Amino acid sequence: MKILKHFILLALAINAVPAVLSQNLIKVDFITKTINDLKVGADKTEAYLPMLKDKSVAIVANQSSMIGKIHLADSLINRGVKVAKVFCPEHGFRGIVDAGKPVDTYKDDKTGLTISSLYGKNKKPSPELLNDVDVVIFDIQDVGVRFYTYLSTLHYVMEACAENGKQVILLDRPNPNGYYIDGPVMEDAYKSFLGLHPVPIVYGMTIGEYAQMINGEGWLKDHVKCNLKVITLQGYIHSDLYQLPVNPSPNLRNMTSVYLYPSLGLFEGTVVSVGRGTDLPFQVIGHPTLQNTIPPGKKEGYTFIPQPKPGAMEPKYKGQVCYGYNLATFGDVYIKYLKKIYLFWLMQTYKNTPDKATFFDTNFNYHAGNATLQKQIKDGVSETDIRKSWEEGISNFKTVRKKYLLYSDFE
Repeated sequence: MKILKHFILLALAINAVPAVLSQNLIKVDFITKTINDLKVGADKTEAYLPMLKDKSVAIVANQSSMIGKIHLADSLINRGVKVAKVFCPEHGFRGIVDAGKPVDTYKDDKTGLTISSLYGKNKKPSPELLNDVDVVIFDIQDVGVRFYTYLSTLHYVMEACAENGKQVILLDRPNPNGYYIDGPVMEDAYKSFLGLHPVPIVYGMTIGEYAQMINGEGWLKDHVKCNLKVITLQGYIHSDLYQLPVNPSPNLRNMTSVYLYPSLGLFEGTVVSVGRGTDLPFQVIGHPTLQNTIPPGKKEGYTFIPQPKPGAMEPKYKGQVCYGYNLATFGDVYIKYLKKIYLFWLMQTYKNTPDKATFFDTNFNYHAGNATLQKQIKDGVSETDIRKSWEEGISNFKTVRKKYLLYSDFE
C-alpha cells in the first residue's frame, strides 16, 4: 500500500511570500493517500449493484466518475445495468467546457446515451426527465469548497428526486480539502448557485456526508426528504491528504491548484485574474495595472499573458500583460499544511490596485457568502480580526457537521 508519511521542515523561499512566513519553519506530520490506498464508493460495486437490478438508472457524472480506468457509465452498461440517461454538471460530461458556459444536451458518441446538462437554464432535473427513471446515481469528485458548483448540482438532484419519488444512490469520494474547516458561514441573503447552504467556505466533509447534511437539516425546498443511500469509502479518514487521480475541472489541473482554490477562488469576484488562459490556472494571480509586485532585491516581478486555452477560451485580460504573483511553489509546499484560507493575497492586491472602486464585482459577496468580508477589506481590518469574526459561525457549524460524519474526524 502506497502511503507516504511526511515529517517535513519546510523553509520557504518563494517570490513575494510575506516576511512572517519566510522567516519560519513549518513542522508537518501528514499521511498522503492515493486512489490505490482506499476504495471509493464507485469501486464497491457489490454494495450497490443489487439495488439496480431491473431498475432504470440515470447517472449524474463527469470525467471524474471513474472505477479505476473505467468510467462508471461504461462499467454499469458492461454489467447489464439499464442506464437510461446521464446528467452532467458545470464543465460537461467530459469536463472540458469553460467555467460559466452553458452545456448543451447531446448524445454521447461512445455510449449512445443522451447527456442532459444540469448547468445553465436547467439546473434541476425536470419531472419529465425523471419519468422513465427509478434510481439516480450521483458520482462526482468534489473539492470541498462551498462555491464549487457541484454541491449545488447535488442539491437540485436530491430535491428533484425527493419531489418525484426517486431514490438517490451517492457513491462517495474523498474530499482533498476535507482535513480542515475555515471561512465565513454563508448568509441566507447570498444564496445562489455558488452556495445554497449555511456552511463555511471550507466545510471538511465528503460529498456523501454533505448530502446527508442537506437531507437531515431540511435544506431542500419545502423541507422534503430525499430517499438517499450513501455508498461509503473504505480506508479514508478526514486527517488524510488525498491525491486526486483525475482533475475535477479544467482549471484545477493539479493538487497545487486544488489546495490554493479555497483562497484564490475568492478572486473570481474581483478584477484580478487567477490565471485562466495560462498553464497555471489557480496558481497565479495578476492584473494589468497591479502595482508593487517586484520582490525586494529583484529588478522584475512576475508577469503572465492570458491566451485562449481549453477550458478558458475567453480568459480575462486575453492578450494583455498581467503583473502579479506566481504562487505555485507556495501552494505546493506550504498552503496545504496551513489548514486555513489565506487572505494575504486578496488584501495585498486590493491595496496595490489603483482603481479600488472597481476591484470587487457583484459576484464577490456570493463567493464570500456575505457582504462583511468585502467591507472588512475595504476598511483595512486585519486578517487576525477578520478571522475572529468567523469563529462563532464555524463553531456552530461544527456542531451541525458532527451529526453527519461517516469517517473519523481530524479533531
